[in-house]
Formats: sequence, structure tokens, C-alpha cells
Amino acid sequence: MSTIYKIPASVLVVIHTPQLEVLLIRRADGEPDLPFWQSVTGSKDHPHEDWATTAAREVWEETGIDCRTGSALEGQLQDWAMENVYEIYPRWRHRYAPGVTQNTERLFGLQVPHRVPVTLSPREHTAFEWLPYQEAALRCYSPSNAEACLWLSRWPQLVQQPQDQ
Repeated sequence: MSTIYKIPASVLVVIHTPQLEVLLIRRADGEPDLPFWQSVTGSKDHPHEDWATTAAREVWEETGIDCRTGSALEGQLQDWAMENVYEIYPRWRHRYAPGVTQNTERLFGLQVPHRVPVTLSPREHTAFEWLPYQEAALRCYSPSNAEACLWLSRWPQLVQQPQDQ
């Protein structure tokens, strides 16, 4: 029986409202004294899976929010065309092929109209919170995730402002 390794190509999806409230989820495998809060993340299922498909699949699997092809939110998933390359934390390297130490992470944003209901996968996450983007950045375990939360205020075109009533 052969081992199936994770592909070192993943997405980070910052889910946010027009008011820049960011959804953070807490990993189930985090350390009890150091909660691991993050945005949606996940690896490609196969090397040829495109980034947007990976992003939409991971959002659905981790939060129950549907932005897959044909859904009402499909047009709200935005590829930020930015990538981070980082060292894989030693505690998770066993998931990758021997010798793999770096991961490439593609950044996406998903704007939802308001704090939408979230359904967590209990195997992966134990809690969620909607926070103003600055607070979300401070809570993120990963520096690249914190930076991605802060991008929301730096790139106004990423965020559609709410229509005046």
C-alpha cells in the first residue's frame, strides 16, 4: 500500500463581509494553550486542480459556505493573484513526501453579504468567529494569514462597498 502525500500547493481564502468582518476558524489539532485560528486553507487534491476549484472546494468543506460553480456566491470568490512560499511547520511535514519542506499558498477573498451561517467540519475545526479585520489579523496563528486579512483595507477594489439604502 502506497502512502498518499499532501500536495505542497494550497489556498488561503479570507472570507469577509462588506464591513470587513473576517471569518476565522479554530483548528481542531491546535495546541490547547495556543489556539490556532485561521482563514480557510487547504491543499490541491491533485496537481492539475486549478486554484479557484481548490478554493471553492475548501470553503465548502470547511465552512459549508457554497461558492462553487453555479452557486449564488460563485462570482464573489476572487483570486488575488498573490502567492506566498513558506516553510511547512515541522509538526505537519509528515503529511508531505520526504524532503518536501516548502508550500506555495495562493490567496483568495470571498465576500459574503453578511455574517452567513457556518457549518464546521468537526474533524478539522472546533469554533468560528466573525471579527473586524484588524482583530482577525491579530488572532491569526500564521503571519501570511494575518497579512492577508490586512490586505482587505489596502485594496479597496477587493471589497464591494455596501449599496446606500
